[in-house]
Amino acid sequence: MDRGVSAIGGDLAEVQAVFHACLQVGRIERAGAILRRLSNVELSMVEMVYLQHQYLRAAVAQIMANPTEAAMQDLHKWFELEIRSKGIPQDVEMVAYMVKAALQSPGGQRERLVRRYMDMLDREASLELLQYAAVLTAHELNHITHIYPNYNYESSHIEEEDVDLQSVAPEASEQVHVDAERSIPGVKPTDLKGMGLKSLKASLSLFSKLPSEGIDIATASPEMRREIQGRLESDAVESAIARWREESAHLTKMGLNTSLQTKSLGGRMWKWQVALEQHLKAELVKIEEAEVPSARKSTEDQDRCIYGPFLRTIPPQRLAAVTILSTMGALGSLGVDKGMPLSTAIMAIAKSVEDESAYEALQRSRKSNIWPASKKDKTLFSREAILKATRGRRAGAVAKYANRFLDQATALPQHEWPMAMRAKVGAFLMSALVEVAQVPVTLTHPKTKETVTQMQPAFSHSFQYKMGRKLGVIVANKAIVEQLKREPVHSLLAKHLPMLVPPEPWSLFDKGGFISHPGKVMRIKAGDKDQRHYVDAAIDQGDMKIMFDGLNALGRTPWRINQPVFDIMLEAWNSGEAIANIPAENPKISIPPEPEPSTDPLERRRWIRAVKNVENAKGGLHSQRCFQNFQMEIARALRNEQFYFPHNIDFRGRAYPIPPYLNHMGADHCRGLLTFGEGRELGETGLKWLKIHLANVFGYDKASLREREEFAMKHLDSVIDSATKPLVGARWWLEAEDPWQCLAACIELNNALSSPDPSRFVSHLPVHQDGTCNGLQHYAALGGDLWGAKQVNLEPGDRPADVYTAVAELVKAQIADEKKKGDPMAIILDGKITRKTVKQTVMTNVYGVTFIGAKAQVRKQLVAAYPNLPTTDTINLGTLSSYVATRIFTALSTMFKGAHDIQHWLGDCASRISTCITREQLSRLESEWSKLSGPKDQRYVPKIEDLVQFKSSVIWTNPVHMPVVQPYRNSKAKVVPTNMQMLSLSEPHRSDPVSKRKQLQGFPPNFIHSLDATHMILSAIRCDELGLSFAAVHDSFWTHASDVGTMNRVLRDAFIQIHTDDVVGRLSAEFAARYSGCVYLRKLPHTSPAYKKIMQWRATRAEQRARLRSTPRGLLFADELKLESKRQRLLSSSNPKDIEKGKAMITAASIFEEADTSSAHSVDEGLELARLGQVSSSGEQSTECISRDANDDEARPSENMDSDEELMDADADKAKTSPEDKLSGFEKLLLPRHTKYPQITATSIWLPLTFPPVPKKGEFDVSRLKNSEYFFS
Repeated sequence: MDRGVSAIGGDLAEVQAVFHACLQVGRIERAGAILRRLSNVELSMVEMVYLQHQYLRAAVAQIMANPTEAAMQDLHKWFELEIRSKGIPQDVEMVAYMVKAALQSPGGQRERLVRRYMDMLDREASLELLQYAAVLTAHELNHITHIYPNYNYESSHIEEEDVDLQSVAPEASEQVHVDAERSIPGVKPTDLKGMGLKSLKASLSLFSKLPSEGIDIATASPEMRREIQGRLESDAVESAIARWREESAHLTKMGLNTSLQTKSLGGRMWKWQVALEQHLKAELVKIEEAEVPSARKSTEDQDRCIYGPFLRTIPPQRLAAVTILSTMGALGSLGVDKGMPLSTAIMAIAKSVEDESAYEALQRSRKSNIWPASKKDKTLFSREAILKATRGRRAGAVAKYANRFLDQATALPQHEWPMAMRAKVGAFLMSALVEVAQVPVTLTHPKTKETVTQMQPAFSHSFQYKMGRKLGVIVANKAIVEQLKREPVHSLLAKHLPMLVPPEPWSLFDKGGFISHPGKVMRIKAGDKDQRHYVDAAIDQGDMKIMFDGLNALGRTPWRINQPVFDIMLEAWNSGEAIANIPAENPKISIPPEPEPSTDPLERRRWIRAVKNVENAKGGLHSQRCFQNFQMEIARALRNEQFYFPHNIDFRGRAYPIPPYLNHMGADHCRGLLTFGEGRELGETGLKWLKIHLANVFGYDKASLREREEFAMKHLDSVIDSATKPLVGARWWLEAEDPWQCLAACIELNNALSSPDPSRFVSHLPVHQDGTCNGLQHYAALGGDLWGAKQVNLEPGDRPADVYTAVAELVKAQIADEKKKGDPMAIILDGKITRKTVKQTVMTNVYGVTFIGAKAQVRKQLVAAYPNLPTTDTINLGTLSSYVATRIFTALSTMFKGAHDIQHWLGDCASRISTCITREQLSRLESEWSKLSGPKDQRYVPKIEDLVQFKSSVIWTNPVHMPVVQPYRNSKAKVVPTNMQMLSLSEPHRSDPVSKRKQLQGFPPNFIHSLDATHMILSAIRCDELGLSFAAVHDSFWTHASDVGTMNRVLRDAFIQIHTDDVVGRLSAEFAARYSGCVYLRKLPHTSPAYKKIMQWRATRAEQRARLRSTPRGLLFADELKLESKRQRLLSSSNPKDIEKGKAMITAASIFEEADTSSAHSVDEGLELARLGQVSSSGEQSTECISRDANDDEARPSENMDSDEELMDADADKAKTSPEDKLSGFEKLLLPRHTKYPQITATSIWLPLTFPPVPKKGEFDVSRLKNSEYFFS
């Protein structure tokens, strides 16, 4: 949009973001000016009605806060001129706002206005619908019935009373029991701790303050616990500011001049806080001046008009603190000595400000008493609510109102800040911090040797070159770097701590989890709106209920800190010694001696590299210890509390705990620190499972259950020694694969066996049950592979099968056979293949590892085991690892043939979907094509070229009805000017072309992930129904020892429930329905019977093609697409004449269907997919590691044409047919950039989108799993 008087330019989303920000900060007049401009843009009526709702709500809120005659007159005038006179429908919500405002008018004017607006309502709609608009309070609704008695309404609102923690005191007669705190030593800080750890301690100090206030969290009422939880969540920024102020005041009391260099980073940050706050206040004055309408504005003032409303959404004090916290947090997480990319710093600040802005708005809304106390989201009208409101009415009379509500519920935009807005806001705040933040630096004068202290900028903005690109970076002053290495900073920790009360149940996309701070039920890639739209629609239809139930069940599991393990870990930590995965406080990693200056330059280069490796190793260990420092502090604060982990999901449905620092998905020490909040008596079976669990975490998990139980008893002396003398005894527990979890199991088993009756011992320890390569378990069930099912324990057996050993044995057998034939590589590798060699490749193959990735995995194992393998030109680590990787895939394809076929079928479906044109695109293409008058008319060319881009993501529904949308698109970079530098930002949009390669390679593993997520959710719900404590780490499930047998039955039943259904058949049917009417691009080899006929037909259309030759190639490409679209439209018509016309049309597709029906549903010969036994030769290691910089797979069919105007497929994924692959990298560099190579002759044609038949399933019956005790063990 062009800039107007409001100095707002940019795209529609950016202008709307400024509009919403103006409403949020009460700039109603400016918001009105923006809305008038938006009314001239092509917006849908739903969007315009929604924007009017937002404007009216903010205007009414301002009137309620400060009722003036002028403001009310302006509102009534707006309603007449900007809504009624412009033909915008006056729906129930608009009327509700106007009636609410009218009630503020004096005397007779009030009654006249109320009647006037109420008369706009359809009488049959009734006053009940006003209730669901969530605008009028119960008192106002009752008032209306007196003025306008046509309706008889009784309030059904229930006013909620807020519980104030400060006003709640224990009764005099009550005895509040607060456990006396044990004398627990503090966590020894990593070097000096300043703001980072101390601000965390300030946030956590709430726990220690409560006993002194006479409050015991353990016995507090649910309402009081919720209030405490709310305080904990909302406390973060204020506690940081208070900590800085306290440190600064402390230094002043000590008589230290804070202009001198001190060891307190917190005191320094207080200076930054004060200076930045003053800077922001001055900037807000300049913004006020810039927003005054004027003919011309400077560039700076134009920027102020854009980012100004966003800065106003938070008070300057909080805005300054959030800027400092997010900057320091980003620096600490990315490594302070290397500098931070400017774009990363800017976006980190902007995202924190956006989150804080949303929280601020939410808090204001909650404190406001002008809206209904039910706190319904005014824009989310559930289907159930509307049906309830209209029940018993004539359907036709209220349909228009109900339909409007339902349309809005699914079509309303989200209030996320666009990327450009974030860039503007973040850049200003970053530049402000760079300008005001200073740090004292003490230097020694080179001549006089005097010590001089001077103030220097804490941060500087500079440029670095990376891979030939000039990148802006934020570099911290060396003095800050040194302090940050000692004092790690993490931003807004208290928002992400475990909860003291069960999480809020999920009910909407952003309603659930934490109490005060709004969360999101799904982790979505920044800027990706598709998944959000699909999930919102699913929520509206009730299709997310099972996922919500599963997440709520996970969140209800109570946890506690394992105090004995914590005490031991704290002692180990404070000793400074390296124990288990806790690094030493001062790791002794020696730097190799520097070579003599006269030595070989290569030797010095190797020395420099070795020094860098040492420094990186030290830095890594220090960072690890810093992070563990925070985890220990959180554990110490929670050591006497019961707490909970709210969960959300990724786009595939996999669940994750939201608190990131301490949770059961963390490293070994985190898992060792956690126990269930509720205990269960062991019983005889529980005691057995506790022993088995100890063997599992020690690493003895491939034996039978009886052998594992015997393992624990065989090492009972070591178990007791570990439990009673963990740091001064034999330290047997340190030999385990998971030492801290092993220690926890030792302590629990020792306590149980030491009790009078071990079967009556109350155990809190989570016992784990892990799947056997869970991805392969799902593939084996899908494909019905009997042999494969046995290897992954789907088939009952006396001992646990081990798929990794089975694959290793097959590979060894292949090598032995080839050794007999004299193969030199087989001779070298004979006897060198172990389970460990193949494990990682087998494990990751299911999730999309490519051949190059597998080769690297095998190479790593070979190097570790046999460092002296040959390094000749023909036999070296590269050729040997390729040799082994090939045989691993051959073994997998043999063992899992059905799974192999299904994986390829999934990839073929994804390939077709990612190269298809949708019905909407086809319809618009025909419309735009009709406007193209001739080859010189270029007005509609860009639209037509855009319409032939591939924009269809692979979308499917998991077995519990959750929609899954793959987010892989090729997003174009957008240059955003900021006050620091030009930024090139990429923001995904549904109009961007999809990335065919990522869609194709991502679908098979993502589909399997969606199945294992479904299995976990179903298991969580059933365990919750049975009263079990349940936790999950993807394919590892936890419960009490006494409940393991029950949980295992639940796991087997849930897996059988999923795979008894025809999962792949249902997916095929869904694809056929979802992509019905689409047309896709298919590669047709010259060997096809239709190839020659199609080329002859194209020759007959030479005149038409010649007319388009002078236009961009996209039109030539779209011509055949338009023709096929017309044929499909005629064939699908209900008019017999149209059908006959369609049958008479000749297109490339009709020729193909007539001449080549045998391959109409066959696999696309151009398909190349990573799958079991046959993997892509591309360089990615997995679908989640696809390079973000890849640009060789732009989904632009207009570029898939050669100079002879044949529709040749030039996709980079097909490059293996080119002789270029046979050239060395050096030879390729010498070739001209556009050198062409002879290719196998082929062409591409448009075909109606169909899907290949589902592969035939094997003979394995999944119901046999019912009796497999090693399925999860």
